[in-house]
Amino acid sequence: MRTFDPLLEPFTLRDLTLRNRVVSTSHEPAYGEGGMPTDRYRAYHVEKARGGVGLTMIGGSAVVAPDSPPSFGNLLLYRDEIVPWLQRLSDEVHDEGAAVMCQVTHLGRRTSNYTGDWLPVVYPSRSRESQHRAFPKVAEDWDLARIVSAYADGARRCQAGGLDGIEIEAYSHLFDSFLSPVTNDRDDAFGGDPERRMTFPRRVIQAIRAAVGPDFIIGVRMAMDEDDPDGLHAEDTVAALRTLVADGVDFLSVIKGRLDSDAALARTIPSMGTPSAPFLEFAGEIRRAIDIPVMHAARISDVATARHAIRDGLLDLVGMTRPQLADPYLVAKIRSGDEDRIRPCVGASYCLDSLYASGDAKCIHNPATGRELTMSHVIAPSAKSRNAVVIGAGPAGLEAARVLGERGHRVVVFEAADRPGGQILLAAASPRRRDLTGIIDWRVAEAKHADVEFRYGVYAEAEQVLAEDPDLVLVATGGMPDRSFLTEGQDLVLDTWDVMSGAERPNGTVLVYDDNGAEPAMDAAELLASHGAAVEIVTPERTLAIEVGSMNSPAYLSAFAAHDVRTTLGYRLRAVRRGPEGRRIAVLHSDYTDADVEREVDAVVVEHGTSPNDELYFDLVSSSTNLGEVDQQALLEVRPQALTTNHDGRFQLFRIGDAVASRNIHAAIYDALRLCQPI
Repeated sequence: MRTFDPLLEPFTLRDLTLRNRVVSTSHEPAYGEGGMPTDRYRAYHVEKARGGVGLTMIGGSAVVAPDSPPSFGNLLLYRDEIVPWLQRLSDEVHDEGAAVMCQVTHLGRRTSNYTGDWLPVVYPSRSRESQHRAFPKVAEDWDLARIVSAYADGARRCQAGGLDGIEIEAYSHLFDSFLSPVTNDRDDAFGGDPERRMTFPRRVIQAIRAAVGPDFIIGVRMAMDEDDPDGLHAEDTVAALRTLVADGVDFLSVIKGRLDSDAALARTIPSMGTPSAPFLEFAGEIRRAIDIPVMHAARISDVATARHAIRDGLLDLVGMTRPQLADPYLVAKIRSGDEDRIRPCVGASYCLDSLYASGDAKCIHNPATGRELTMSHVIAPSAKSRNAVVIGAGPAGLEAARVLGERGHRVVVFEAADRPGGQILLAAASPRRRDLTGIIDWRVAEAKHADVEFRYGVYAEAEQVLAEDPDLVLVATGGMPDRSFLTEGQDLVLDTWDVMSGAERPNGTVLVYDDNGAEPAMDAAELLASHGAAVEIVTPERTLAIEVGSMNSPAYLSAFAAHDVRTTLGYRLRAVRRGPEGRRIAVLHSDYTDADVEREVDAVVVEHGTSPNDELYFDLVSSSTNLGEVDQQALLEVRPQALTTNHDGRFQLFRIGDAVASRNIHAAIYDALRLCQPI
């Protein structure tokens, strides 16, 4: 007999009954086309509805006016053609049993003057945001009247599109900027004291309520504490919210913090290495102070914490947004008693950083998210079972083993080490990033559910692979640290693997050379500095760690500031020579001055990606039916690989992950999923 689960209890919001307490809160995955929630966008939200969520919030700051141009793929609520797209999305979400709302905003300064229609961005003051870097125009009365009307029109389009309600974005956007003394220095009808600072937000809510009538749901996602000594605090925001409730607001989504810098953003939307649910108690305090339903989402990554939030009355609705990017079937698995099989959100914030790096949201270890039109979150069994051998138990090999096992194939995994994980184990050696092991642990557990056999401590050679009489071989042997870029002294340097594995821990002065731009060199530099080394990071790039996004860079920069890590940009490490008393002479070259400089240090650590560990692959090529060839069109269309170029071959052969080229975790897992899903 299953016990009562507060997460699965229905909840009534005005006249809308939600089937459970779990929400996917508003966020922008940038899956739309031309500002419209087209097929890809719709499929992403419908999948979560199919997976059991009570309420999914779209929009992630859908913009209401042309002078609020999209900064991260925002939907365009000021265009009438959005209505049929919203209608189709809402119909399909409703058919799956979930409710759907849209977040509505004017971005204010949180965008660019140099995009969209090139209209000047507007704000209460000339105050500039360091993240998006626009110098705003001080909004005139006629700007504000126009924008109030635009909010109302946007809300009306949401209602016409069959949505169940809307939510106003009120943290670090235009709406809330009028409330805060930090961003509103006006002395007119829209500023100067708390009452006048309420003028614009109140006009927006009143206009929306007049436009949509008394029954349509209006919420606000609001910073209830700006985390700024000169900004708004709970006593201010609770008073303001009560006024907005009287004007027509029905629910609150609690935010603590602001978004105006990388550091502030990372505190407000916390990533791995930070406490679980850091603002949950604060949200509970706000709930006790007001009389409308409250939801909240900030690193509520596990079901136990979400359950506590509802059971103990801290929240009415709990946001599990990033966890449902990782597993859109989270609620369905709770309902079926398979909570232990939920794919975990590891807090890497790749979903957010990838918005700016590659233009859309991606889960670090669920490549089906955002690709629902071609990839499946639920692996169906194959009509025919095959014998498969996977060599390597890093992220690519484990994903291949999991998917092939769930397809019903007989799978054996050879792994040279005594445990699975590959390069993820090195990354997880950083205390802040230890949660990355969840990527490995989940795959091993799922593979075992599918009766995959693991053989550790086996450095597989061709004879061992052939002895398994395979129909299919996947080489996922990863790569090895690449020092080949050095013209001299490859034997005199360490690499980031040496540091992160604990094999070497140099002291004294250490030069860390990063020609990759991702996390490995940053991890090594942080670890060395925290153990007392005097670290200098050198990179040929024009900025530090160019591949590390704004969600993850603040933690590194904080550590580097605490330990006085030096940074040198625009220099390449060409050679390393022996110096006096066992020291090293690093020869650095600048592309900009065509000059060399030398550093005498105690140790040099290099990061230049990996070179493929492909010896076994090439040993097997001649025995394969496809000679290792990949039909790329079939791969892109997620169809079975059917090439036969060697009729004397015994098995299909493919390599995936870093055994192909040095790439990241998401790429390795995506390699495996789209290759193996149709096999």
